[in-house]
Amino acid sequence: MSGVGDILKAVGEFGLFQKWLVLLTLFPCLSVAFHQFCQLFMVPHVAHHCDTSWIRAVGPNLTEEEQLNLTLPRDADGAYEQCSMYSPVDWDLISIMTYGLNATEKCSSGWVYPSAQPPSLLTEFDLVCDRKDLNAISQSIYMVGLFLGAMIFGPLSDRIGRRPVILISVLLQGVFGVGTAFVPHFYVYMAFRCVVGASVSGITMTILALATEWVGVSSRPKAVLISHCCFAIGQMILAGLSYGIRNWRLLEIAGSAPIFALFFYIWVLPESARWLVTKGRIEEAKKVLQKAASINKRTIPPRLLEQLKPETQTKSGSTLDLFRKKHLRKVTLIMSCTWFVNSFVYYGLSLNVTNFGLDIYLTQLAFGAVEIPARVGCIFTLQWFGRKKTQAVLLLLSGLVCLIITGIPEDQPMATTVLAIIGKFTASASFSTSYVYSAELFPTVIRQTGVGLCSMSARVAAIIAPLIHLLGQYHRAIPMAIFGSAPVVGGLLCVLLPETRGTDLVDDTEGGRPPAEVCENANSSSENGHVKGKDGGQDNEYIKTTHF
Repeated sequence: MSGVGDILKAVGEFGLFQKWLVLLTLFPCLSVAFHQFCQLFMVPHVAHHCDTSWIRAVGPNLTEEEQLNLTLPRDADGAYEQCSMYSPVDWDLISIMTYGLNATEKCSSGWVYPSAQPPSLLTEFDLVCDRKDLNAISQSIYMVGLFLGAMIFGPLSDRIGRRPVILISVLLQGVFGVGTAFVPHFYVYMAFRCVVGASVSGITMTILALATEWVGVSSRPKAVLISHCCFAIGQMILAGLSYGIRNWRLLEIAGSAPIFALFFYIWVLPESARWLVTKGRIEEAKKVLQKAASINKRTIPPRLLEQLKPETQTKSGSTLDLFRKKHLRKVTLIMSCTWFVNSFVYYGLSLNVTNFGLDIYLTQLAFGAVEIPARVGCIFTLQWFGRKKTQAVLLLLSGLVCLIITGIPEDQPMATTVLAIIGKFTASASFSTSYVYSAELFPTVIRQTGVGLCSMSARVAAIIAPLIHLLGQYHRAIPMAIFGSAPVVGGLLCVLLPETRGTDLVDDTEGGRPPAEVCENANSSSENGHVKGKDGGQDNEYIKTTHF
């Protein structure tokens, strides 16, 4: 019986058809980068003070400076308080000017912002004073959407197919992305952002799966690397787009509306031949495979198509299997922690771009650009230094950079920003390393389950990271101290993991040994002529799919 893998070799592993498909995967990566970080530019720091227009009833001819001087208290530096005002009284103007006001209260009639300031989320929804925490909370709500999207669209794509899920996600992202620009209330904004986050998960997971299921094993690293680099380019485009469009509603439309252009996917996006075969839809699989071969100017031998039968899938292990064996329990706990701290420090730095002191647009541009060499360089460090050392060192560097930032004075924004860029570089490279290392540590029968559990821990970290920034109101160093301590702990824990470079992949959990030990025994046995290495083709495909 012939499998779809044999036919894909006849079709061509990376012909014109696959190149066109990879190109189709790049466009959504640009919109994903926009939605991931666009809110950073919609909540700029703006001077504000309480609305004290009540005094105009008794002093209509007061100048603005006189009004503020009579109705607003001053802080220790002599500037007007931004979140408090003198309590309104029913005195006449002469009495107010003679005796002055002493009792203060929080702003009760809203706030006043500079008239020349373009509309932003901060000015339209008053995200200041007691309401400023809503900014970080809304970022966490978006991350909750990413988490829910992974839980919903992952299983859905296995049930109804890759192509329908991609089209549904594109529709949701377009409708709710553009719809966000017209919301009348901030709580509605958060709800829309949650749906957009879910659609982002649906697009990124499913379209990458579709591409890797069509591309040959040897070309998968290249395809995945291109998509990751395109995400970095999307971050750079966001910096330019937000610099040119300061009105948050127009920026939201400009970043969300282009996704509607992808509705031509209805006519050109193919379904996964592998998925069709696993669902027993053989005739449909044959048609799409023949179309791909035609575009690649290749011919599929008729005998291969005739022998095509539904593939039997090995039953995956359960989550409990990860904790039954001692070494698997250790691997699961440490790698879950590694993914958590990776995501934690990555978003801790990425979502703090407005607080490093330099121009946020240039900082965002640098943050996006630095990810490209980080992900490409990861290929070489993994080969030269191995998985364990690379993972541990990158996490330690990410943490140490954040800890050093806590000691940089506020009047040194250049030093802070440079260190943050270095931290973003190491965090991005560490993330890429985690994908490789995790896939090699977990046995075949529970690999998907293990990596899935690690991915969920990363999503949880992404939800928590924006909330940690709220601790900055107590001391500016607290958030970075937390973001720095976590990856240091994660890096030290990685020392307890086995090295997997050059080892055979483990197929089952029965041996109760880490990959390194299995490889040593396998090599020893093979030297005596007893066994062969078990580096199965399916495992190789999975590893190469997740290299980046």
